[in-house]
Amino acid sequence: MKASAKVGAVWLVVMACVVTKGMSEGRSIVVGDSQGWRAGTNYTDWAVQNSPFRINDTLVFKYPPPAKWSAAPSVYLMPDLWSFVTCDFKEAKLVGRPTEGSGEGFEFQLNRWQPYYFASADGSGYDCIAGLTKFVATPMN
Repeated sequence: MKASAKVGAVWLVVMACVVTKGMSEGRSIVVGDSQGWRAGTNYTDWAVQNSPFRINDTLVFKYPPPAKWSAAPSVYLMPDLWSFVTCDFKEAKLVGRPTEGSGEGFEFQLNRWQPYYFASADGSGYDCIAGLTKFVATPMN
């Protein structure tokens, strides 16, 4: 192989790596846009409008700090579709405590190809049962 062909092949590999790296960085997406994560909101509609999600996208959950007059917001990752549909929080993982959503919020990276079931247990889970304050994000490659 000629030297110029070798240089060309190496250049092609380097460019492919650069392009692949740029594609894998992901987006930073604020859940609920300017309204943030709040009770009584249909996040399924929001998720449809913001899809497709990609591996390495980061979801940013922003919500007000706990207050005396309202339930403290939080974010749970539900273990499976059944728990998500029935709003069964027994095996759910708390990923966003009530104090973590204020200011810049907290970040959750979609780092695997799997469905992520998010829900809020605020108000004893009544919003969840009503189909509100929950959504599914399934990142694609």
